[in-house]
Amino acid sequence: MNTHDFDIAAIALKFQITGEVSEVRNYGNGHINDTFLLKNSNPAGPDYLLQRINHHVFKDVLGLMENIARVTAHLQSKLGADNNQKLLQLIDTKDGNTFYRDEGDNYWRLYFFIPGSKSYDIAETARQAYEAGTAFGRFQSMLSDMDPTLLSETIVDFHNIEKRLKDFHEAVKADKAGRVETVGAEIATISHHEQAMSTINQWGRAGLLPKRITHNDTKLNNVLLDADDNAICVIDLDTVMTGYVASDFGDAIRTITNTAAEDEPDLEKIQVNVDLFRAYTEGYIKTAIGFLTEKEIESLSLGMLLLPYMQGVRFLTDYLQGDTYYKIAYPEHNLTRTKAQLCLFEKLHEKSPELRQIIADTVAANKEILTGINTQLSHN
Repeated sequence: MNTHDFDIAAIALKFQITGEVSEVRNYGNGHINDTFLLKNSNPAGPDYLLQRINHHVFKDVLGLMENIARVTAHLQSKLGADNNQKLLQLIDTKDGNTFYRDEGDNYWRLYFFIPGSKSYDIAETARQAYEAGTAFGRFQSMLSDMDPTLLSETIVDFHNIEKRLKDFHEAVKADKAGRVETVGAEIATISHHEQAMSTINQWGRAGLLPKRITHNDTKLNNVLLDADDNAICVIDLDTVMTGYVASDFGDAIRTITNTAAEDEPDLEKIQVNVDLFRAYTEGYIKTAIGFLTEKEIESLSLGMLLLPYMQGVRFLTDYLQGDTYYKIAYPEHNLTRTKAQLCLFEKLHEKSPELRQIIADTVAANKEILTGINTQLSHN
């Protein structure tokens, strides 16, 4: 969407801003919401990020914005009044609401822009992966004492593999697009691992895994970094709701450690970058170890397999249904995506012993540090 499609400056005036908008730019490359950077006419004043919320994806805008307001308020209480630059802060409308609805039924929200921040779509260094792990671990840790039942489910069954598999089997049976006979190998792979990939749900039902407040979209570009690649904060809180920590860990591993694109047609290019895996794991465990249970730690290695598997299931389901959900660039695009995700799943599966050992070693090292700190505190 271009800036001239709306009177952005007039929309900004519906919010409690200081100064005037002197310049409007399209910002970022998000696929869901439209985002604009608003430059303040006063060089000493704050700049802003204005977003048009995609209410076709997020149908309960009120629930969505209540989630964000509650989560950011809780995070702010942990950070304190002097740490505003470590949190993406909402700005209320002049009517005291968290969003503005215009006459065309478009929904808008406004944040303070954090100067000097940047993000990466692809991890270029182990430092960036480590800082992403630190940011998401800290995010979960600060929210670990917040009541998950306070939040609405912004996308129902988003990371529920059993629901995704149910949809998949229905798509195979219906064969709406007449494609089932061409994807026998992919169907067989999904079916072979179906029971194992339902383990996290089974543990949850058995009371072995707690539901936490999780981000549910832990891509690298949802972490803001400063000029020196230090993590500032986690952004894009639209999917923050209850979930299992393994899903957040798994989605980060899926997107950060893959050496190729999500829709890479040359499967030989798809490998697991173990150095990035180690870096992300070290950053995550360092900041999350204080609240994780032993079973949650055990579930992390399942999460790293589950998320590429689940994404493969989702892509193949859409392919069998005739490409009705994901945007495609060519007729076989969803099938290419399916093959790439299932290939990544298999590569992670092959490396599972090594990756599980990295998790175990990282946990042991951080527990030793925690024990030392606690011993020192007890002596003081």
